[in-house]
Amino acid sequence: MEEQYMNYTPQDFKSDQEVRWCPGCGDHAILNAVQKALPEVSKQLKYNLERYVFVSGIGCSSRFPYYVNTFGFHGIHGRASAIATGVKVANPTLSVWQVTGDGDALAIGGNHFIHAVRRNIDINILLFNNQIYGLTKGQYSPTSPLGAITKTSPFGTVEHPFRPGELVIGAQGKFFARSLDVDVKLTAEIMVEAAKHDGTSVVEILQNCVIFNDGAYDYITDREHRDDRVIVLRHGEKMVFGKNRDKGLILSGLSLKVVTIGQGGFTMDDILVHDAYNPNPGVHMMLANMEYPDYPVALGVIRNVKDSTYDDNVRDQVLEVMKTAKIKSVDDLLNSGDTWEV
Repeated sequence: MEEQYMNYTPQDFKSDQEVRWCPGCGDHAILNAVQKALPEVSKQLKYNLERYVFVSGIGCSSRFPYYVNTFGFHGIHGRASAIATGVKVANPTLSVWQVTGDGDALAIGGNHFIHAVRRNIDINILLFNNQIYGLTKGQYSPTSPLGAITKTSPFGTVEHPFRPGELVIGAQGKFFARSLDVDVKLTAEIMVEAAKHDGTSVVEILQNCVIFNDGAYDYITDREHRDDRVIVLRHGEKMVFGKNRDKGLILSGLSLKVVTIGQGGFTMDDILVHDAYNPNPGVHMMLANMEYPDYPVALGVIRNVKDSTYDDNVRDQVLEVMKTAKIKSVDDLLNSGDTWEV
């Protein structure tokens, strides 16, 4: 009899709850991508539906656990990384997915976020980045651009925003990827790779808030210009982009440079090949930080490096201590050391 995980469809991961996001919100597309990705994850990793847990904090994105037919935990503001860490350590066989927004993860949850990344615990973090606080009605967030006019910055923000990729790699992150909410196929493809990665995977999804920050990513989602303003990176492939596939990236000194293939003496042989597995974060950091108009915005899996994980290290340490430990039970613990009878 064929195992159930071979036969899952997106429908198996849809809950019976009404999806209550604003019409046109990018979250709908991300939910669609997750439900497309999980059957493939199940097939490749031989996971039954009961293996999945979705954890969230507070925000529009954090309604996510209600909309997937899996185990779930709706936490409190900024604490999703802490809860997801606890779930994974308590039951390492679970596939744990943390769903969070730029405010939830990078403001009140910033400390938990960077330490989950640093520890390299085997969880998958989906970071919805709409550059605004949506649920609380339009305040600027840690990723809002400098000068953004919002409910709490009527004259423009005076803060420099976080770049999530830079933050992840700076926190010793081993997996970072980026996608667009409108590109469901690419997002689903990235999520499969994130699930296969053993360690913390962070997927930043550039997501449109139709109510409080509509059009934030129009400059790269517009069909007329998208091919010239984004580059989709795949390991082992040339870093080529453009409508005519005639632009590419080279390394010029210590910086990346955009060149036109066939002009200025540059040929396809000069174009960099993407190496997502390179432990050195230098080029990965530069790719994650590329911004239009000087560069195309990098999408796809930017960094994917193998390393030991927190949950594996905890397991190994416990097994090692158990070999020589005199305390084998709670009774042993309670009766150890000095005791008195009253």
